[in-house]
Amino acid sequence: MTDNAHLTAALDGRLIVSCQAPPGDPMRHTSTLVRLARAAEAGGAAAIRANEPEVVAAIRAEVGLPVIGLWKDGDTGVYITPTVRHALAVAEAGAAVVAADATDRPRPDGSSFAELVTAVHEAGALVMADVATLAEGVKAAAEGADFVSSTLSGYVPGSPAQDGPDLELVEALAAAVAVPVVAEGRIATPQEAAQALARGAHSVVVGTAITAPTALTRHFVKSMTRP
Repeated sequence: MTDNAHLTAALDGRLIVSCQAPPGDPMRHTSTLVRLARAAEAGGAAAIRANEPEVVAAIRAEVGLPVIGLWKDGDTGVYITPTVRHALAVAEAGAAVVAADATDRPRPDGSSFAELVTAVHEAGALVMADVATLAEGVKAAAEGADFVSSTLSGYVPGSPAQDGPDLELVEALAAAVAVPVVAEGRIATPQEAAQALARGAHSVVVGTAITAPTALTRHFVKSMTRP
């Protein structure tokens, strides 16, 4: 079993770098994502968030940081580690923490989030609940999640759509649950990461702003218009 107390202490006030790429992106190659993870480690990251068992295993083999693993399957509904099968595959690949959708939407295998938590714990890993609302975070913590993350705020109906990170949710979660709260989602600057910590986040996940050159290039191109 992953040492919860040790990992929690190692992540306290630290940066987690998400090394992922969407389908069809030139960066979506296992060796490329491993190099991104190695660069994040060299830059001082405390952990890596990675998608798919193959990538999780490859990063574990070459990077000396804990991996928060997930498995995205599809692009609608519950698709972040949607079933117990997906969660166990991520744990077996070597993830110290399995991140999974913990919203109140139905899971495709009919399981509950609590059942996924039990299965992952029995496999020796911890669980990060990706939520969109305060109520979901409170419920996930009560069901055994070891971490609660604001990952899905703004991406699920019923949560506020906004351009920046949902720091109000981070603060509310930090006040309501006993487990560490992780800020994730649209954190674009070091200042926003620092604000998340000030609002009660235990640690902060940054992905696009560090590891997504296609999205960053597109942002520059869109913004460059002549007066």
